[in-house]
Amino acid sequence: MYQVKELDWNGSYETIVVGIGAADTIEEGLDTLYNGRVKSLIQTADISTKTGEVSIVPTFEGSVKRVVFVGLGQRNDITTEQMRKWFGKVAKEVKTRGFADVAIALETFGASGELFAEAYEMATYEHPTYKSNPKSAVADVTITLCGDVDEAAVQRGAARGRGVNIARALTMMPANILTAEALADYAVELAERNGFKHRILDKEEMEGLGMGALLAVNQGSTLPPKLIVLEYNGAGEDAPIAIVGKGVTFDTGGYSIKPKDGIVGMKGDMGGAATVLGLFETLATTKPAVNVLGVIPATDNMISGDAFKPDDVITAMNGKTIEVLNTDAEGRLVLADAVTFAKTYEPQAIIDVATLTGGVLVALGTEVTGCLTNDDSLYGALETASRETNELVWQMPYFDVFINQVRKSEVADLNNSPGRYGHMIFGGAFVGEFVGDTPWLHLDIAGTSDRATANELGPKGPTGVMVRTLSTLLDGWNR
Repeated sequence: MYQVKELDWNGSYETIVVGIGAADTIEEGLDTLYNGRVKSLIQTADISTKTGEVSIVPTFEGSVKRVVFVGLGQRNDITTEQMRKWFGKVAKEVKTRGFADVAIALETFGASGELFAEAYEMATYEHPTYKSNPKSAVADVTITLCGDVDEAAVQRGAARGRGVNIARALTMMPANILTAEALADYAVELAERNGFKHRILDKEEMEGLGMGALLAVNQGSTLPPKLIVLEYNGAGEDAPIAIVGKGVTFDTGGYSIKPKDGIVGMKGDMGGAATVLGLFETLATTKPAVNVLGVIPATDNMISGDAFKPDDVITAMNGKTIEVLNTDAEGRLVLADAVTFAKTYEPQAIIDVATLTGGVLVALGTEVTGCLTNDDSLYGALETASRETNELVWQMPYFDVFINQVRKSEVADLNNSPGRYGHMIFGGAFVGEFVGDTPWLHLDIAGTSDRATANELGPKGPTGVMVRTLSTLLDGWNR
């Protein structure tokens, strides 16, 4: 799909995409396509140089049919995210209009092919549907990236974009189709296709390991749980970085049942698992020089005569007992056993990703992921990566006052829901009780894993958040 060549204004491309600033000197080859009239077309506003505006203008001469102009204003202080979104706008135009052969004049943007490929993959994605009359397939397009282009970087950008789209697609799937078993099957297919080691633990194996927290959440279901384990090896015998993703394929809330409006959309409560799988899809291309362990506890949280109940006391894999005060605080329970399992690999760090609490929405809204950590330098590396991808994160306080609330129970070592106020922090602090001294990041993506409206880089719905940030973090790993 992507090829790299020098730009030829008289080439055989159907369409050329150009960045144009208000004070730019017009390239002779470009001006020739319009019989020397580019400046007059700017003056008549047929070509806009206003920041971010897109103008599509048929040519007068040559084999190129049209030029897509992207306004860059005065070219002052253009951010990477602005450029990413403008490339997204171009990608949507290419797809909508059915352009088949497009050249991107990257030097006119001062941007990389990697950024364009990432934006193109994300912007042209559409969610899968189950309609009886689906849309016709979009025709293939050839993208020629022109300029001083690093082809390996282009493939890296495209891989990150595709990883995001895989996470989006999985999160969009209904829970009657994407069961824990189906999620495990997908993980196995991904692993075998990319040469990763994999292991799927079934219910009997979990019972043998004493995973009482994960199994408690599964008690009300007629469908068995799965613990999905993936391994990418990029650093020999080094200890891995463990990425743990919450895989609750549907969350009723259990006996602490969700209201009728709150229960719609709970097919997306496996967004953390989708992030892990999207990330692993990128690893086959980006090939970071680290070892990565992926762990996904997969189950639904249902209601039946066998379901766990408020006031139950359960025992986690590490032997800690837990008083269940809220069956809708199930994500931290499945993560507890998954994190404990991950620790058996003696990882150098643990990062858990979960649609864990509504509290993070109240605290940070829909554009910022909340984070707890026991290691400031690890958080600093994450924050640096997040600024590069514009997937913003914010460190929440992780004080003893919160930890002590999680440890407050008259009948058990821990309770799973100390109360409403501060409950985003309580959720993360609970997981932290199973991490111990291992460097750790807890990412609550409940606010950022879904968007209410479309934007330049994708449709409304699941976002695939944190795939690109975690990929960037692993690429630069130097701990």
